[in-house]
Amino acid sequence: MAEHLRKLFYPRAVAVVGASRDPSKIGHIVLRNILSGGYQGRVYPVNPNAEEILGLRAYPSVSSIPGQVDVVVVAVPAHKVLEVVEDAGGSGAEYLVVLSSGFKEVGRADLERGLVERARRHGMRVLGPNIFGYVYTPSRLNASFGPSNVLPGGVAFISQSGALGIALMGYSVVEGVGVSGVVSMGNKADIDDADILEFLREDPRTKVIIAYVEGVTDGRRFLEAASSVSLRKPLVVLKAGRTETGAKAAASHTGSLSSGPALWEGVLRQAGALQVRDVETAFDYAKLFSAFNALPGPNVLVVTNGGGAGVQATDTLAENGVYLRELPADYVSYLRTFLPEFASTRNPVDITGGAPDEFYYLALRRALEHPEIHAILVLYCQTMTTNPLRTAEAVVRAVEEVGSGKPVVAGFVGSEEVRRAISYLLERGVPAYPTPERAAQALAALYRYAALRRVVERRLEYLRTIGERTRLLGERRAVQP
Repeated sequence: MAEHLRKLFYPRAVAVVGASRDPSKIGHIVLRNILSGGYQGRVYPVNPNAEEILGLRAYPSVSSIPGQVDVVVVAVPAHKVLEVVEDAGGSGAEYLVVLSSGFKEVGRADLERGLVERARRHGMRVLGPNIFGYVYTPSRLNASFGPSNVLPGGVAFISQSGALGIALMGYSVVEGVGVSGVVSMGNKADIDDADILEFLREDPRTKVIIAYVEGVTDGRRFLEAASSVSLRKPLVVLKAGRTETGAKAAASHTGSLSSGPALWEGVLRQAGALQVRDVETAFDYAKLFSAFNALPGPNVLVVTNGGGAGVQATDTLAENGVYLRELPADYVSYLRTFLPEFASTRNPVDITGGAPDEFYYLALRRALEHPEIHAILVLYCQTMTTNPLRTAEAVVRAVEEVGSGKPVVAGFVGSEEVRRAISYLLERGVPAYPTPERAAQALAALYRYAALRRVVERRLEYLRTIGERTRLLGERRAVQP
């Protein structure tokens, strides 16, 4: 684990400078979130004009707090931040989480430089400024003014946009996506994307990372950190500024420099990152990779009760480089033992619109047991003669009984009953989506990730070879008379 950030995510004590008794103030919301989230460390409100806030004794300064404070959350106006830096630094704090805005993003680069320079003189690292805070569910720490009810899980979010990051937290609750961490990056005056990526790379609680990035300062270090992450777990990047107009908007947002869109696309590919263009796709991938991380074999089976849904999924898979193959002859023979004569046993398998949930169970169970079938896409279109929830239960029953670990992804289309069936599947670890196209695109992401990992492995192997050749050449030159 990136040890230089360990105490940021596992602090023994947190102080909130600017803690307020006013429920509408950011300092109050952050303090309330820390307390309501179940954080087990010590919490200290800092406000020279209050004796008690939310049942805790308030202190006039960080330096007046008895005992060691690891993290100082700063929620005061920008012109007061430097005073807090000196006070916190003198008390031995290790991290400043600066929520305050009014720095580089509004032209005050000098104030931001002063913040970092003073912090470094005291041996402190700075997260921010211009952020909404951060969340780390393994330590039950919500030091943010975002939603308080995030679900614990395996998805980590890194966001350079504060408002978007807060929205992602809320959306994760609506979508039922469990979160390991949420880190607001803001201006990235000190701690940057690469630092957080290195921590999350080693974090056993994090299965997939989603990053909203507007720009980076050190492109080489970002590439190295992202590459090392991609070799272990998926990195999904929502890159802002994909157009020249968007790049200018990003520069005005956090004062960040964003290189050309074409350059970024190449960098992300070299890093093995899955680039997405919208939040919906990012969450679709989050659901997938929360459930499956292992790289599957090439043979994908599509089972559907609607021919049109099967065609749409087949097209989507092909557009993403995944092509359906012929099914094993013994599996086709097995399907013929229970499917009607007019059903199609080619891939995609159309079990017909009136197929009972038992057909799904039988087709899926044998496919999960078959060594030549590596991943399964289950599609369901609601009809008057079928029940969405019972179909979902049949899918889960097959998955749980076999326990093969093979990727099973579902696309269920229909009414409100279908939404309940999708929720049922998600709660039981089966990634499920409301259209065949989204389900197919999500499954294809597993294969895209596998291909991108090979790109990273080949690039790193090439660099190692070049490095070894350079070393040997240097040794030969050194021994020449």
